[in-house]
This record gives sequence, structure tokens and C-alpha cells, in this order.
Amino acid sequence: MTYEYEKQAMAEGYKVVCGVDEAGRGPLCGPVCAAAVILPLDCEIEGINDSKKLSEKKRDMLYDIIKEKALAYSVVMVDAKTIDEINILQATFKAMREAVEGLSIKPDIALIDGNQRPGLSIEERTLVKGDAKSISIAAASILAKVTRDRYCLEMDEKYPEYQFAKHKGYGTKLHYEMIAEHGICPEHRRTFLKKILGE
Repeated sequence: MTYEYEKQAMAEGYKVVCGVDEAGRGPLCGPVCAAAVILPLDCEIEGINDSKKLSEKKRDMLYDIIKEKALAYSVVMVDAKTIDEINILQATFKAMREAVEGLSIKPDIALIDGNQRPGLSIEERTLVKGDAKSISIAAASILAKVTRDRYCLEMDEKYPEYQFAKHKGYGTKLHYEMIAEHGICPEHRRTFLKKILGE
């Protein structure tokens, strides 16, 4: 994991580069979460990687280190109700835009995980599998994932019958069984459950 893409942008004349990523596009419930991170160039963070490749314990540890070392960071969640109203892609873009706008230092270019631009007010550069290529995107991926996972633990306390702590809202066999048994709760994305709801 290097600063190759950050340095490339700076070589082109950009001064402040942020990495942007999201967590929670796929689950049946809860918010989608996006983070934007600006790291000091060549700041060493050992073990940083795509959040999906790290253990929960490692992610939690890196979460604190990233927040401590980042020049600026911002994390935004867009709730299930909004996801149902504007669709998951637009909700993801909304979270990304608000995360970038929420940074205390204004970047002039954003490196974004994936192949779609959220429509930022600054230069946007997409990177497929960016969370495995750019350290800024990897840092954003960890902040987004840990924030969302912690929200799932709150949902678990509020609605223990769904066992959100176990499946984090994803469409696992257990989750579908809990929905069949208890129906849906206000945290569920109705548009993801149209067949079950008969809508």
C-alpha cells in the first residue's frame, strides 16, 4: 500500500488529496456510510489495507491510528429511509459528497474507490479496487466500515431479535430467517425486500 496515486496527483499540480470510500451498499438494513480522509504524505500506518481483508480487531486498531494521524477526516451515514427514497447508488453518492464537504481542510482532488463519480465539487478520480491501491482510500474504507459496524451493534441492542451483531445487516440465511419470524423493523431497507414484502 503506497502513496503512488496521491503523489501522481500532486505531481500534476494538485495540493491536497483525499481518499473516499463507502461501506454498506449491500446490506438489507441500516445506513450506507462514506468516509473521506486526508493523510500527511508518507505517513506510515502499518498494516493498512482494504477493510474487507482485515480482521475486526485489526480494523478497530487502525481506526484509532488513522483518526490520530489524519490531517482531516469526515464520516457520514445516510439512513435506510433515504436509501429507499433515492436508491442505494444515489444515497452512496450523497454520503460521499457530504463526507468530502465535511472535511476541515478543503481538498482539491478526491481519489474514489470504484468506477463511478459521486459528483463532487472538486476534481474526481475513480480507482477500481482503490482500497487495495491507494492508502488514502484504504484509510477511508476502514473508517467507513468500523463506523457502520458500530452502528450495527447499536441496532443489535435496539432490535435484539434480529441478531444484527452477527450478520451486520447483510442478507445471510440467519437474517432472512429473523425477518421471516419477526417481520421488518424501521432500519430495514424496504426497496431491498420488495419480494418478501410483496411490494
